[in-house]
Amino acid sequence: MGISPPFQAVVERLRSAGCVFAEDEARLIVSTARTPDEVAVMVERRAIGLPLEQVLGWAEFCGLRVAVDPGVFVPRRRTEFLVRQAVALARRGGVVVDLCCGSGALGVAVAAALGEVELHAADLDPAAVRCARRNVEPLGGHVHEGDLFAALPSALRGRIDVLLSNVPYVPTGEVGLLPAEARLHEARMALDGGADGLDVLRRVAAEAPRWLAPGGHLLVETSERQVAAAAGALSRHGLTPRIARSEELDAVVVIGARGTGTPG
Repeated sequence: MGISPPFQAVVERLRSAGCVFAEDEARLIVSTARTPDEVAVMVERRAIGLPLEQVLGWAEFCGLRVAVDPGVFVPRRRTEFLVRQAVALARRGGVVVDLCCGSGALGVAVAAALGEVELHAADLDPAAVRCARRNVEPLGGHVHEGDLFAALPSALRGRIDVLLSNVPYVPTGEVGLLPAEARLHEARMALDGGADGLDVLRRVAAEAPRWLAPGGHLLVETSERQVAAAAGALSRHGLTPRIARSEELDAVVVIGARGTGTPG
């Protein structure tokens, strides 16, 4: 077993690598590592640019510690606003689906807040699916691998009360402008939303009415400049859109409600 570097040496190494919150990150690394050797390895991984959450193996999200594996999308704090909106709409014992789930953080947070739901999560990326299973299955939830709704059991059709879909919404031409932590260490499919950033959102909106229960809701995160187009996509497929905003978290969520009649 090696000798763990002194705390101040860890701070200085992180600071020299450009970590703005070097002291906070050093405390998290030292408290997470199980051995002195792990401290050294984690510090070097962080210093070469890996996201802190992937270095630690977990992210704090909605007050929970969510496992995050290498290459898996790191849940952002602004997305906690989407979770809050979902919790306000969900019901105890209802069906909650986290589509494009990544680590499964959104569905887990909703389930934790409500105490009891039928939770399903799905993603196309095998690495994300493996990670999500670590987070979702201990709550009694189910994780499915596949492309959007094709991954879900057919028995969920018309039964979903709350559909969380944190789709990728960065326009293809802007992926290269993202911070290196995301650009180099998260799956591109979790970031790239196509030419205008809304390709995946449109696919979700087109199928969502057939999967939502009467009175069910679809929730998607987007950017302020994409709001009108995103709301229009939901409206074209029979969902009634409304917009929720958080100045504190710089977050925008588009919520589409399915009516109580037959889906289109």
